[in-house]
Amino acid sequence: MSIETARLLRKRLTPQEVKLWQHLRALRPQGFHIRRQVPIGHYVADFACLRRRLVIEVDGNQHAMPRGIAHDLVRDAFLAERGFKVMRFSNYDIDRSLPSVMDTIFEALRVRWEGEDE
Repeated sequence: MSIETARLLRKRLTPQEVKLWQHLRALRPQGFHIRRQVPIGHYVADFACLRRRLVIEVDGNQHAMPRGIAHDLVRDAFLAERGFKVMRFSNYDIDRSLPSVMDTIFEALRVRWEGEDE
């Protein structure tokens, strides 16, 4: 996808993406640089920490439908081939369990990925 598409998506975040973004930005002082709407190949990740090779996706109901599941499997395989770990959270998770979501993300960010120098 083009950079222009990513820029457009940054202006159209869902309420759950906005909520999560506010909390992800708070991780920057701890050394975690997370970007939103990041082009990776022909996809745009909702959020990504490129140094840690971590993609964070916020999924609406369409991701639970057969077509959405199939698309996500292909997309996740593409990202995995490029060394990314993909974490998916539903809108419901963001709305109802944001502290738990943030704990899970923080722990994943802390994991030392293979081959990374700290």
